[in-house]
Amino acid sequence: MAINTGKVKDRRTLQFTTIEEILDDAEGLAKGKVKALGNWSPGQIFKHVSIIMNQSIDGSPLKLSWMLRLLGKLMKRRFLGGPMPAGFQLPARSAAVLVPPPTSFEEGLQCLRSAVHRLQTETTRAPSPFLGKMSLDEWNVLHCRHASLHLSFIVPVEATAGSPA
Repeated sequence: MAINTGKVKDRRTLQFTTIEEILDDAEGLAKGKVKALGNWSPGQIFKHVSIIMNQSIDGSPLKLSWMLRLLGKLMKRRFLGGPMPAGFQLPARSAAVLVPPPTSFEEGLQCLRSAVHRLQTETTRAPSPFLGKMSLDEWNVLHCRHASLHLSFIVPVEATAGSPA
C-alpha cells in the first residue's frame, strides 16, 4: 500500500542552495545506514532527481497540454520561490518516464554524481515541459528545491546502545 508522502513525519529539513550541496548531502548519506520514509528507496530517489537534472539538459520526452503549460508559466515564480510540497502524485504517463524502477543505493548515487557533473560542465538547458523556458540559474534553483524535497525522505539510521554502528 502506498504511503501518503504529504503526511510523512520525521523527514529531514533541507534547503539546498547549490547543486554541489545536493551531491555533498548524498555522499554524506552514503557514509552510514539510512532508511527511506516514503514510497521509494534511496536509490530510486537519487535516480529520480538525476533524471530531472539530465532532462534539463537533454529535454524531456513529456508533452503536456497547453492548459498545463499555461498553468506552469503562471506558477513558475512560486515553484522557484519556495519549497516544493510533498504528496504530489504524478499522472501515470509522467510517472512512467520519471519514476525509476527499483534501484540500488550505489546505482542511484552514481546516476546523481553523473547528472551533477553534467550540470557543472554543460551550459545548455532545455525548456521545462511544465514551466517553459528557464535560465541556467532558474534550473539550478529548481533542482535545489526538487532535491530538497526528495532527499528529505532519506534519513540516517542511528545506532542504538549495544548495537554495532
